[in-house]
Amino acid sequence: MLAMRPRLPYRGQASSKRTRRAVTAPPHNGRMMTPPLRHHRPLTMPRFRAAAPLLAAALAGCATPTPQAPAAAAAPVTVKIIAFNDFHGNLQSPGRFAENAKAAQRPAVGGADALAAWVARLRSRNPDNVVVGGGDFVGASPLVSALFFDEPTVEALNRVGVDFTSVGNHEFDKGAAELLRLQHGGCKLTNGKPDPNSCKGLGSKAPGTFDGARFQWLAANVVETASGRTLLPPYGIKTFEGIPIAFIGMTLKDTPGIVSPTGVAGLEFRDEADTVNALVPQLRAQGVQAIVVLVHQGGVQPSGGTGDINGCDAALHNADGSDSDIGRIVGRLDDAVDLVISAHTHAAYNCSANAVGAARATGLPNRAGRLVPVTSASSYGRVLTDIDVTLDAKTHRVLAVAPTNLLVDRDDPAIAQAIAAAPAVRDIVQGYAKLAAPLADGVVGRLAVALPAEENAAGEAPAGSLIADTQLRATQPAALGGAQFAFMNAGGVRGSGFVPPAGATPPFALTYGAAFTVQPFGNSLVTMTLTSAQLKALLEQQFAGCGAAKADRPMQPSSGLRETWSAGAPACAKVVDVVYTPTDVTARPPVVTGAAQAIVKDGVVLEPARKWRVTVNNFMATGGDGFTILKDGTDRVGGAQDIDALVGYLAATLPPNAPYDPTAPALGEPRIVRKP
Repeated sequence: MLAMRPRLPYRGQASSKRTRRAVTAPPHNGRMMTPPLRHHRPLTMPRFRAAAPLLAAALAGCATPTPQAPAAAAAPVTVKIIAFNDFHGNLQSPGRFAENAKAAQRPAVGGADALAAWVARLRSRNPDNVVVGGGDFVGASPLVSALFFDEPTVEALNRVGVDFTSVGNHEFDKGAAELLRLQHGGCKLTNGKPDPNSCKGLGSKAPGTFDGARFQWLAANVVETASGRTLLPPYGIKTFEGIPIAFIGMTLKDTPGIVSPTGVAGLEFRDEADTVNALVPQLRAQGVQAIVVLVHQGGVQPSGGTGDINGCDAALHNADGSDSDIGRIVGRLDDAVDLVISAHTHAAYNCSANAVGAARATGLPNRAGRLVPVTSASSYGRVLTDIDVTLDAKTHRVLAVAPTNLLVDRDDPAIAQAIAAAPAVRDIVQGYAKLAAPLADGVVGRLAVALPAEENAAGEAPAGSLIADTQLRATQPAALGGAQFAFMNAGGVRGSGFVPPAGATPPFALTYGAAFTVQPFGNSLVTMTLTSAQLKALLEQQFAGCGAAKADRPMQPSSGLRETWSAGAPACAKVVDVVYTPTDVTARPPVVTGAAQAIVKDGVVLEPARKWRVTVNNFMATGGDGFTILKDGTDRVGGAQDIDALVGYLAATLPPNAPYDPTAPALGEPRIVRKP
C-alpha cells in the first residue's frame, strides 16, 4: 500500500491539515541543499504478497517443528506512471489526432472529461500508480479557461488526480505570484478587489472560492534571487509497497528568453542537468533509488508530424545531425536517473525499448553512455504516456521501464460510458463553458479559407500573416504610433490557427472563442523606431546561431514588407533582400500608396541610419524569443491588446462585406522567400 505522509509546508505556504500519499521537499537554498525529510510512520498497513504461505507455515509450526526452507525472494513491484504535458488549459477537445500519418483512424481526442476517464482506466489496472506532468498545464489557454484565470483547469486536473508536475515556461506568463495563487488557492485580485471572473468555484469546495491545486508544481531549477530558495519544492516522493520513487521537476533554463520579463522578475533559472545531479546525493541519503525527471524541455522526431507517437526517429537529432535540447540534457545526467518525462515541443515520442520504426532509438544516452528512456505526450491532452516501471522489492532499484503513448480517444464507447458514469469533470467544463458562452460564441469575422498556424518551408504561416496585418492596422494611424510595418512572433500564434470548426467548410464564421484560442496572451502592442541597420540585425536574430537563437524562430511580417533569406548562408548573414512597399491597411482592401523601397539588397543595408516605425507585441518588445534588438527601439508608443486588434480588423469581413481572403493581391503574399 502507499505510505501516507503529511504534506510539508514550503515557502509561502502555511501548514495544512490535509494529508497526501506523497511528500514534497521544501524549497532548497541556493546551493541546492536541504535537511533530510523526516519519514513518518505509514498510516496504512503495507501489502505483503506472500502473506498466505507464511501464515500456513506458522500454523503448521504450532504442531510439529519442521526445518524451514530459505525465504523466497520478494516478487518485483510494478508501478504505473501516467504522464502528460503541455495541456494549456484545453478543457474541451482540440479536435482529431492520429497515431501517425498513415493511420486509418483519426478519432476525436482530448478534453478534460476524456482525459479523466482514460486516467481512471489506466489507474484501475494497477493500484500502485502516480499521475505526473511535464509542465505548461496552464497559460496560452482557450477562453473557457483563460477567462477565469485558469482556475477551471486547476479544478479539473484536481479531479483527474494529478500528483506532481514540473513547472513550464507558461506557468510564468502572469508571474510567480499568480503561479503561487494557483498552487495555494484564493481569489484573483484586480485593483485590490476580487475579480468578478475569479472564484466561480465550480470545481472547488463552494461557490465564491478557489481551492488551488491539490497536485504539486515542482521547480527544482527556479530560485528566488532574494532568498536563494526554490520557488516551489524541487521534488516529490511517492512510496509504493515501501519503495520510494522521487520525481524531480524543472522548466527549461531558457525560460527568461521566452517569457515576459515581468513574469520572471526576481527569479533565476538554473541549468537542468546540474540541478538534477546536485539532488541525486540528497535523494540517495533518504534511501531513494528510483529517480524520475519531469523536465519542460524536449525534442522532435525529424519526421515531424508524420512520425509515430511511439517513435524515436534518429534519436531526436536535429535536421543538421546535432543533438536536441533534451538529448543534450540527458547526455549530462547522473546515471542514477531512471526515466525522463519531457515536454515543451508539443511532440510525441517514445525513446525506449518500446519505440517503433526502423530508425528508432531505444533511449537517449546519459553521461555514462547508458540509454535512458525519454518520453513526451504531444500536447493539449491528446496523448497519455502509460509507463510500467518494475522495481526490485529488496534493493528498490529500477529493473525495467516500459512506456507506451496512447491516444486519449473520446470516440471509444467505453470512455463515453465512463464519462457519463462519473460526470464531475464534464460538469465542471460545461459549467465554465456556459459562463463563457456569451463572449465565446459571438461571431467576429468570416474567412474565405483556413489559415493554419503551421509555417511553410520559408517560415511563413497564414495565421501569422493575418495577425501581423491586424496589428499594423491598429497602429498605422499617426495618432496611434504611425507604424509602417509589423512583426508577429510565430510562437505567439497558438493552436491550429484560424480553421473551420468541426463539420464546417470555408467560407466560415470565426467566433471570439476561436480567435482567442489563437491569440490567448492578452499582449499589448508597442510601436517603436528602428534604424535600417537594427532592422537587418533583428531579422538575422530569427535564425539559429545568431545571438541567443538556438533554433529558427521566423517572425511573420505584415503586408507591404518582403524578406528574402538564404538557408545556406552563415548565421547572422542569412538576410539577402528586404523590400518595403508603403501600404495603407486601414483601407479595405489594402491600398499601395507608394513605390517599393529597398532596405537591404544582396545582404547590404542601403541606408543604415534610416528610421522606420515598427509594431510588435510587448513580449517581443522586451526581447522575448531572443529578439534582443527590439529592446533598443526608441520613441515607444503603447497600443491596443492583440486580441482587440484582431477583432477590430475582422469586423470588416462580416456581412455584407466579403470574407477575408489571403490570396487578395493587395495583401502582398508571399512575404517571406527562401533561397538555397
